Amino acid sequence: MVNDMTSERTEFNTHFALLRGINVGGRNKLLMKELVSIFNMAGCRNVQTYIQSGNVIFDAEPELAQEIPGIITESIHQGYGYNIPVVTRAASQLNQIVESNPFLRAGAAERELHVVFLADLPKSKEVAALNPDRSPPDEIRISGRELYLRCPNGLARTKFTNAYFDSTLSTTSTMRNWRTTLKLLELTGS
Repeated sequence: MVNDMTSERTEFNTHFALLRGINVGGRNKLLMKELVSIFNMAGCRNVQTYIQSGNVIFDAEPELAQEIPGIITESIHQGYGYNIPVVTRAASQLNQIVESNPFLRAGAAERELHVVFLADLPKSKEVAALNPDRSPPDEIRISGRELYLRCPNGLARTKFTNAYFDSTLSTTSTMRNWRTTLKLLELTGS
């Protein structure tokens, strides 16, 4: 069976999807086996999840992978009535995302680090509108479709929220802590 999965992984590209707002605070409950089924019905292969907060690793042809955020959002809305944003990346991008964290390179503690994954590349005028002094001592740095966040006092106290990033950057964002980001790197084999 392992050999079959290995050969399938070479025919399709591995991706990961990050769903925002499921199984948080008792709201938007969605079992992971149901989420796997939704991805399978969309045409994905080798679907697996990591923890209950909407981290999905899957294989798909490039054309399908581009459509997955819309397909999954609509499927969840149709089946459960939830409006769940979905952000995807190719697994091959994850190593570069991890290596590019400026706070890690500067020696910040891993427990302080988060990555904000953006659905779209923000325009330069939108990036310029980000207020780096919004939530001291927290720090932000943006690189392409990723925003790196350092929160020395914890994420619960920051004013850098998905709502702030969504409205300022005119896109959809979803945040993952550094530990989850590294686990996704491991699981995707990037």
